[in-house]
Amino acid sequence: MTRGRIRSKIRRSNLYTFSCLRPQTTDTEGPNAVQGSRVVHCNQPQLHLKKPLKYCSNFISTTKYNVVTFLPKAIFEQFRRVANLYFLLAAVLSLTPISPFTPVSMIAPLAFVVGLSMAKEALEDSRRFVQDMKVNLRKVSVHKGDGVFGYRPWHKIRVGDVLKVEKDQFFPADLLLLSSSYEDGICYVETMNLDGETNLKVKRCLETTLSLNDDESFKDFLGKIRCEDPNPSLYTFVGNLEYDRQVFPLDPTQILLRDSKLRNTAFVYGVVVFTGHDSKVMQNATKSPSKRSTIEKKMDYIIYILFTLLVLISLISSLGFAVKTKYQVPDWWYLQPKKPDGVFDPTNPSLSGFYHLITALILYGYLIPISLYVSIEVVKVLQATFINQDIHMYDEESGNTAQARTSNLNEELGQVDTILSDKTGTLTCNQMDFLKCSIAGTAYGVHSSEVEVAAVQQMAIQEEDVDLSNFPKRRGGRHVSRDNVERASEIELETVITSSNENDLKPTIKGFSFEDRRLMNGNWSKEPNADVHLLFFRILAICHTAIPEYNEATGSFTYEAESPDEGAFLVAAREFGFEFFRRTQSSVFVRERYTNSGEPVEKEYKILNLLDFTSKRKRMSVIVQDQEGQILLLCKGADSIIFDRLSKNGKVYEETTTKHLNEYGEAGLRTLALAYRKLEESQYATWNNEFQKAKTSIGGDREAMLERVSDMMERELILVGATAVEDKLQKGVPQCIDKLAQAGLKIWVLTGDKMETAINIGFACSLLRQGMKQICITTTNSDALVKDGKELFFVTEQGAKENILNQITNATQMIKLEKDPHAAFALIIDGKTLGYVLDDNMKHQFLGLAVDCASVICCRVSPKQKAEVTRLVKEGTGKTTLAIGDGANDVGMIQEADIGVGISGVEGMQAVMASDFSIAQFRFLERLLVVHGHWCYKRIAQMVCYFFYKNIAFGLTLFYFEAFAAFSGQSIYDDWYMLLFNVILTSLPVISLGVFEQDVSSEVCLQFPALYQQGPKNLFFDWYRILGWMGNGLYSSLVIFFLNIVIFYDQAFRVGGETADMEAVGTTMFTCIIWAVNCQIALTMSHFTWIQHLLVWGSIVTWYLFLFLYGMMSPLISGNAYQILVEVLGPAPIYWAATLLVTITCNLPYLAHISFQRCFNPMDHHIIQEIKYYKKDIEDRHMWTRERSKARQETKIGFTARVEAKIRQLRGRLQKKHSSNLSAS
Repeated sequence: MTRGRIRSKIRRSNLYTFSCLRPQTTDTEGPNAVQGSRVVHCNQPQLHLKKPLKYCSNFISTTKYNVVTFLPKAIFEQFRRVANLYFLLAAVLSLTPISPFTPVSMIAPLAFVVGLSMAKEALEDSRRFVQDMKVNLRKVSVHKGDGVFGYRPWHKIRVGDVLKVEKDQFFPADLLLLSSSYEDGICYVETMNLDGETNLKVKRCLETTLSLNDDESFKDFLGKIRCEDPNPSLYTFVGNLEYDRQVFPLDPTQILLRDSKLRNTAFVYGVVVFTGHDSKVMQNATKSPSKRSTIEKKMDYIIYILFTLLVLISLISSLGFAVKTKYQVPDWWYLQPKKPDGVFDPTNPSLSGFYHLITALILYGYLIPISLYVSIEVVKVLQATFINQDIHMYDEESGNTAQARTSNLNEELGQVDTILSDKTGTLTCNQMDFLKCSIAGTAYGVHSSEVEVAAVQQMAIQEEDVDLSNFPKRRGGRHVSRDNVERASEIELETVITSSNENDLKPTIKGFSFEDRRLMNGNWSKEPNADVHLLFFRILAICHTAIPEYNEATGSFTYEAESPDEGAFLVAAREFGFEFFRRTQSSVFVRERYTNSGEPVEKEYKILNLLDFTSKRKRMSVIVQDQEGQILLLCKGADSIIFDRLSKNGKVYEETTTKHLNEYGEAGLRTLALAYRKLEESQYATWNNEFQKAKTSIGGDREAMLERVSDMMERELILVGATAVEDKLQKGVPQCIDKLAQAGLKIWVLTGDKMETAINIGFACSLLRQGMKQICITTTNSDALVKDGKELFFVTEQGAKENILNQITNATQMIKLEKDPHAAFALIIDGKTLGYVLDDNMKHQFLGLAVDCASVICCRVSPKQKAEVTRLVKEGTGKTTLAIGDGANDVGMIQEADIGVGISGVEGMQAVMASDFSIAQFRFLERLLVVHGHWCYKRIAQMVCYFFYKNIAFGLTLFYFEAFAAFSGQSIYDDWYMLLFNVILTSLPVISLGVFEQDVSSEVCLQFPALYQQGPKNLFFDWYRILGWMGNGLYSSLVIFFLNIVIFYDQAFRVGGETADMEAVGTTMFTCIIWAVNCQIALTMSHFTWIQHLLVWGSIVTWYLFLFLYGMMSPLISGNAYQILVEVLGPAPIYWAATLLVTITCNLPYLAHISFQRCFNPMDHHIIQEIKYYKKDIEDRHMWTRERSKARQETKIGFTARVEAKIRQLRGRLQKKHSSNLSAS
C-alpha cells in the first residue's frame, strides 16, 4: 500500500498534453445534446425494473443451444444432411406394408446416427455453458444501501448499481468511473480482451465526483445519466451526467468497459451503464454459428446425384413392373394373387407400379450410404484424438496440448487459403529487446538480428564463394562457421541465434540483448564525443511517461511504461548506468553510476512540459530543467520526422545515422531517432504562454492549436543518435509464418494496436520487409471538418469515401503496372477507414486490392470489424478462412471464420471456448495445418470417394437383378448379407483408411510444404475424381453381376451336374463384391500398418467365417443359405475361379490408371514416395535438397522471402565490390 500512496500523489493529468483536459461543466448543455434514449438513475437500480427503463440483465450466454432450443435446433442441424432426410422418409415408409424391410431395420440405424451426432453437439456446447457460468458467478462488491457494500454475482448486477472494483479484477459491466484510489481520480486499465493491447490505459473520472472516494460517501449519492444507446463502438461514448444540479458532458475516458481489467489501482467506484449483451464487448460478439466443412457440403451434392440415380432406376423398376404386371403376369397362372390388393393387382397395373416405386426407393437405398455419416463421425473423433495427443504440439511451459474442440472440421484444416491472425498474445509476447544503437555517427551492438544471421547462412549454402568473415557475428559473439552453414538443411532460427558454446552465455536481462564493450561498464566515457553519449543516455532515461517500481526480489527497478519500447529504453539506460528510479508530480530522478568522481550521483530533472506521442505526430518530447538551470527539449521519434526538424548545425551525424538506420531496418529492427535542443529561459517562457493558451482553449480547433504550438518548439533540433530494438515474437513465430507462406497460405493480421506498432510487428514477423512497397489506406478526421449542421458532415463523409475509393483505385492500378517480378506490396489500413471500406459499395474493390497484395495488416480494428473483415474474405473469395486469436476481442472473427483457432494463453479462455481448435502457441499452427490438415483432408476425401464407389458397386447389382426377376422387388442377396455389408464387412477397412492413411510422413510434410496445396486446390475431391470413382463403381457393378451371370448361366457348376440357384449366384456375387472392394481399398492406401492389414484382409476372412457359421445354423434361420459354403460353393472350383477372375477384372483398370499416372504424370507425393522408397534422400542428399527447394510455393512474405531479398542485396554489394576491385587493378 506504501507504493500505492506514493503513486497516488502523482497527478498524471498534469503530465499529459493532448488528452488530459478536464471536461468542462456547463449549465446550458442539456440532455438534448446527446443522441440516444438511454436513461440511467445512479444508485437507484430499482427504477429500472419496469419499462421503458427495463434493460437486459447482466447474464451472458455464448452457447449455441439452450434447454428449450436444443432439441429443435439440433434436429434441424442433423436433417440439413440430405441423406438423413432421405432415411427419415424411408423410416416412415417402412411402417407401411409396401416396405421390403422391417421398420426396426430402417429406424434403428437412423436413430443411432442422429442420436450420436446430437450427443456430440450437446457435449461440445455444454463446455461453453460451463465457461459462461464461471463468468456469470464471479463476485463483485455492490452498494446495497446506506453506504454498505457487499458481494454479489455478476449476473445479478443491474443498471444503476454502484460497484467497487478492486485491483486485478475484471469489470463486470460497462461502468462510468466515479472515483479511484488516486487523489485525482485516475486509474489504470488493461484492455487486452477488447483490443489486444497489453499497454495500460489511463482513465480519469469527472472532477465533480472526486469526493466519492469511500463507501460512506455513496449513502446519499444520486444522479442521472443520459447517454447513447447500446452500440459496438469501443472507442466512442456520448452522454451527460446530471449531478448536483449541473450537467457534465461524458466521453470515453470516463468509461470502464466490461472484460477490461483494473491494474495498479487499489480500487475504483463506478456506476453501471450497460449490462450483459448491451455492453460494448458483447455488442461486438457474434452468435455461435453452425459450421460445416467444404467436403461435407459437397457430399450433399453427391447425395443429390445418387438420389437422382435412385429415383431414375426406381422409376425404371416401377415402369418395368407395371408393364410386366399388365402384359405378362396374366399369362403366369402360378403368380396370380388369391386376393388382389393395390400392391400387386394385375387388374390395376398403374397402381401396382406406383406402389412398387415406393418399394424400389427403399430397396435401392443402399446407393445412399447411411453408414457414411457414422463412419465419418468415428473417423473424425479418432483423428481429433491423434491431434490432441500429438506430442509435437505440447507446450511444456503451460502444460497445454492441442485440442480439437469440434471434430467435424478436421478436413477443413487441409483446405485453408487465408489465415486471419490477431497480433498481441498470438504473434508477439509484446516484449522489446534493446539490440543496437547509433551514437554520434558510430554504430554499437555486436549481436545480429535473426534476419541477418539467417540471410548469411542461407546465402552461404547457395553460394560457395561467400566470404563469411565479412558478416556479423551471432549472439554468442562468434562468426557463423562454414561447417555449421553446410550442415544446415533449413533456416532454423532457434539454433542459429543461440550460441552452441555455453561459456558465451550470460544471464539474460529482459528487454536488453545489447552487447558491446565500448559502451558497457562506463567505457562510453572513453569514446570520442563522450558528451553526445551522455546526452543519448539521458534522453533514454528522461524522455518517457513511465513509473518505476522497486522489485524487492531482484533488487532493481521495473517500469510500467505505456509502450514496450519505452520499457526497453529504460532498461537499456539502467544497464548503461543511468537508472531512472523515482518520479514525482514535477520531476524525474536519475541515478548516474559512472561519473567523474567515481561515485553514483542522483540527479533531478524538473519536467516543465510533456508533449505526447500520437500516431499523427510520430514523436514525443519532454522539456526539462536540470540542476544547473539549463532548459532542454529532449525528443525521440520516427527518423523521417526528426530529420525534417534538424537545425543546420544539428545534421553533423545525419548521413552516417541514416546509413545505420537503413541497416537496422533491413535487419528487421524497430528504430527511433533521438535529438535535443537547448532553450533560453526567455525563449521558453514566451513559448509556454502560447502553449498554455492552446491547452486551456475550448473548441474544436484545440488539438490543431496544440499541434501548431508544439511544432514551433520541436524545431532546430540537434541529432544525437538512434536506437534499434527487436520485437520479441513468440517462440517459433517467424519459422511458422515462413512455412505457412511456403505452403501457399495468405496471412492477414487484424489488430487493435496503432498503425506504427502493427507495421513494426509486420517487419518482425517478416510479413513486411525492407523494399516492400507499403500501401497505406487512411482517411482524414472528418469530425474536425464539421462546423454546423448535419449537411456538412454528410458532404464530408461522402468526400472521405471518394478519397478512399481513389486510393484503392490508384493502388490497384499501381500493382497492375508493376513490372519488377520481385516487387511485393503490403496493404495497411486502419479501423476508421475500414468503417467506410466495408460498405457495400467499396468492399469488393478493397478485397480485390488486398488479394493482389502479399500481406495485409488491419490496425485499430474493433472486434466487430475483425468479424466483418473475416466475413468479407470468406464470402468474397469463396475460399476457406482460418482465424486465430487468444482474447475475447477475437471471438467474433473466430466464430465467423470457416475454422476458428484459439490460443490457450494467459488471457482467459474466451477465445478457446469459442474456437473449433485450440493450441498453446502460434507456432503449433504449422503442424496443425501442414501435417494434420493435409492428412485429414486426404483421408476424408479418399474415404468419402471410396464409400460412394463401394455402395454404387453393391447397390446397382440389386437393380440389374431386378431386370432379370421381372422387377418383382426380389433381392438376390440374403437379408443378413445386406445388413453386414456396411456394418462389418466393409466399414472397418474404410475407417482404417480415414484414420491411418499417410501419403507421406509428418517430417516430409514439413520439409515439402507445397504438398499442402493439394487441399486448397481440392485435387482429391474435385468432380473429376468424384465422378471417376462413381464410374469405377459402375464398372465394378457391371463386371460383378454380368460376369457371374455369364459364368453360372445355363451350365452346371458342380461335378454332380447341379446348376446354380439364386442363393448360390447371389453368394458368389457377394463374395466377389467383398474381395473387389477390399482389394480396391488396399490399392488406394499408401501407408500400411499391421492394423490396416488386419482390418482389410480380416474383413475378407470374416466374410468366409460368417458364411461358414451362418450355413451351420438351422434352416429355420439360414434358410436357403444352409451349408452354403461347406456343401454348395466350397467344393465347386468355379466358385473360386469366378471370385479370382471377377476381382482381377474389377481392379485392373484402377491399377492401370495409377501405374500410368505414376509413370507419366506423377503428383508431388508420388515423386517423394519413390525417393523415400529407393532411399535417395539418404544416398543423394544433393538431389533431396534440390527437390525440397522446389517444393515451396513462390511467396513474397515470410522469412525465406526476406532472406532471399537480403541475399539479392548482398550479392549486389559483392558484385559492386568485385567490379570496383577489377577496375582498380
